[in-house]
Order: sequence, then C-alpha cells, then structure tokens
Amino acid sequence: MARRAAPEVNAGSMADIAFLLLIFFLVTTTIETDTGISRKLPPPQEEEIEPPVLKQKNIFVVELNKNNDLLVEEAPMELKDLREAAIKFLDNGGGRGEEACSYCQGDRDPSSSDNPTKAVISLNNNRETNYAAYIAVQNELVAAYTTLRNREAQRLFGKTFEQMEADFKDVNYSGSKTKLKEDIKKIQFLFPEKLSEAEPKK
Repeated sequence: MARRAAPEVNAGSMADIAFLLLIFFLVTTTIETDTGISRKLPPPQEEEIEPPVLKQKNIFVVELNKNNDLLVEEAPMELKDLREAAIKFLDNGGGRGEEACSYCQGDRDPSSSDNPTKAVISLNNNRETNYAAYIAVQNELVAAYTTLRNREAQRLFGKTFEQMEADFKDVNYSGSKTKLKEDIKKIQFLFPEKLSEAEPKK
C-alpha cells in the first residue's frame, strides 16, 4: 500500500505576519527615558582661584544626615516647611546701601541675607542619605527659586517665569524670541539660582 505524503505547510505568509507585527510593535511602543536633575557643572579651572568671601548671613545651610533628618541652620525642620524657609531667606532684602534690594518683599532682617544676588543655599548630605530624601530636598529648594521668579515675572511681564520658558521652547510662539530670552535672563539675574552642594560626608 502506497504511503501518503504529508502535506507541506507554506510558512511564507507566517513570516510576513511576524514581520508586520514586529514593525507594529516598534512603531507603537514608547521607550521610557531616564530623567534627572538638570545641573550644569562649572568648567575646569587651570589655576587655583581664591573663592569669594561670603558673609555668613548670606549662606543658608541645609543638611541631610544618614537618618534622612533635615537640619536647616542647625535646627530640625520638616520637609514641608523648607520651601517657605528658603523663600524667606532669599527674599529677605536686609542689605543697606549698594547691597539693598528694591524688589524684595521680605522682612529686611539685617541678620539674614542682604539680597538674592548675594544669597547662597548650601546643601550638605551624608553618603548614607536616602536618594529619595535628597531629591525631595532638591525639589523644594529649586521650587523656592521658581516661586520667586514666577512672582517677579508676573509683576514685570504679566506672566509666570515657567510660562516664559515654555513659550521660549515652543516652536509656534508668535512673539519675539530674542526679547523673550532677554526677559528670562533679567528674571534669572534678579533671582540667580545659587545652590551649592558640598561633598557628601562619610
């Protein structure tokens, strides 16, 4: 009795379908990108330069220990109060004469910062500090600068600093980007982001 030949399966169409599915998934899949803190490192210096002399009252010291406890000016503080404390320090305007601040709305306490251009926030942390706590503190400090910049931009230009930056990045922005860039620099000059990070402690 003759043996029947097994029917062959045409796999050509299967390969086409697999190829189409692969293209479909490549086109529709979104790849998540890591995000971090935007920081621009200073350029390397060829020769040693003496650091500028800062008045102690113009330095706002923020510390995070290995237990993630927050100390501000050597006093314990809750994270939720950090932004307001930083704003109060930056916006104090306690300077006199050439160091006076005409746009500051703070208490003008002579024992606190002279003006925002002189004020420096110093952040110290321990090597065992939790990364989430470190980021949370960074966010609050940057938010303090953003709050003050928004206020000044609203006063001078009728819109927030965040909106100005968004407009500058918008390819469909109808206004003058040259003037907008100058306005952004003006706000940044009024409240420069001077956030100093010391080497982590062991």
